[in-house]
Amino acid sequence: MESALTTKTEGGQQYHSQDETCVGDISWTPEEERKVVRKVDLRLIPTVWLMFVISWMDRSNLGNAKIAGLNADLHLSSTDYSLAIITFYSRPGPVGYAFCGPLSNLIITRVRPSIYFAGLMMVWGIATCCMGAVKTFPQLLVLRIIVGIFEGGLTPGVYFVISSWYVPAEQAKRAAFVLSAVLLGGAFGGIIAGAVTGGLEGRYGIRGWRWLFIVEGIITIIWAMIAGFILPDFPATCRHFTPEEKRIATSRLRNCGTNIGDNQSDGLRLGKVQSIKLALSDWRTWGVAGGIGLCGCATVLPYFYPTLVNGLGYKEHVTAQYMTVPIWAVAFVCALSSGFIADRIPNHRAAFIAGWSGFAAIISIVVCVVEEYKARYILLIFQGCGVWTCISLGVAVATTTFQDMRPEVRAISVSLPQAVGNAANIYGAYLFPQEHAPRYLAGFVVITVTLAAGSLLFALVDLGLSRRRKVLA
Repeated sequence: MESALTTKTEGGQQYHSQDETCVGDISWTPEEERKVVRKVDLRLIPTVWLMFVISWMDRSNLGNAKIAGLNADLHLSSTDYSLAIITFYSRPGPVGYAFCGPLSNLIITRVRPSIYFAGLMMVWGIATCCMGAVKTFPQLLVLRIIVGIFEGGLTPGVYFVISSWYVPAEQAKRAAFVLSAVLLGGAFGGIIAGAVTGGLEGRYGIRGWRWLFIVEGIITIIWAMIAGFILPDFPATCRHFTPEEKRIATSRLRNCGTNIGDNQSDGLRLGKVQSIKLALSDWRTWGVAGGIGLCGCATVLPYFYPTLVNGLGYKEHVTAQYMTVPIWAVAFVCALSSGFIADRIPNHRAAFIAGWSGFAAIISIVVCVVEEYKARYILLIFQGCGVWTCISLGVAVATTTFQDMRPEVRAISVSLPQAVGNAANIYGAYLFPQEHAPRYLAGFVVITVTLAAGSLLFALVDLGLSRRRKVLA
């Protein structure tokens, strides 16, 4: 955050100058502030970035395992495979991946994020390893539920922690960068899947798809143990920071209008029910959540990328896995660069998302009418750019839009877009049944409609936020 020129006042009041910023009795120079931000960047961003890469590899490995023999060995039908995807997002009953985020964020406001994230990752890593030993379809479902529940706390928790450390002007690039890990996770997942399922097939009498779960689960467990020692907690309680650095970290957030509330200093905690009510009563929560939910339907595509590519003419499963890599790699570059561009129009990021969602909807229409294999593959690459840019910028919109909320309320509001977006995968899992190959027309029609609706809703959110700023000015 750059220091601004304003009139200084006495008596412990806030002021700025060219050389220092002061809030109450705390003052700091721009260099001191940059040092604090750099320290947070080095500990938080690379650590959670790699956690996201691993998380997405563990989440989407089912698609690679499918074409490597999972369905045949476990005698899964197309419906069984779709159900295996759904159980990750919503198990029987009221709780699943889609709904664990808000509940998890209520917990994270009361514990140390470093220990909490490491614990979540350790459990889902163990469950992923165990998937390499499944013998029946029910065993696969149970383990997918466990992975989904514990992975469900990662994304909303990370973005809540980001909103608790960074001022609004710093969040969009970092949010886009962190979520870009999902895209590289998909790319790395394809590379690792091709290498493992092809190179370890039959080793020690174990099928390649089983080795895939085992190897990726071990990677998860190892990084969980390391991450717990690196991750910072909240600004006022982080053990890696000096008392002066903690004071600067908390004061600069107050200086930018961030409500740091109970997590940091004031000792007054909102109850769980009250926090949920306040979050649900704010139209911004539902506007952003609805937009991400509509765009989120298209995020089911990664589970079918290997199948889609295989159906487009790449019949050998290792080749099909490798051919998914360009889809992820191009989307990574697009989403990350769009995050930097969107920061140049910080008050209209929602409009920027509306444009990308509309672009992805148009591409989806073209996919519906084009039958040539190579052309459809190229269109999938462009569609991935639009879809994943919408999701990454949507998270950035959420973390900055809810900045004035109490921490407990912000924790709920930040998590709900992810919950709604992942709930879209419940019906999205049935959009690409094997019998619709190779065109998968019905699936792409549904995705076209939801992307177009998401574009419209984000345009309305942008108008609503603009009007709100004028009222509060």
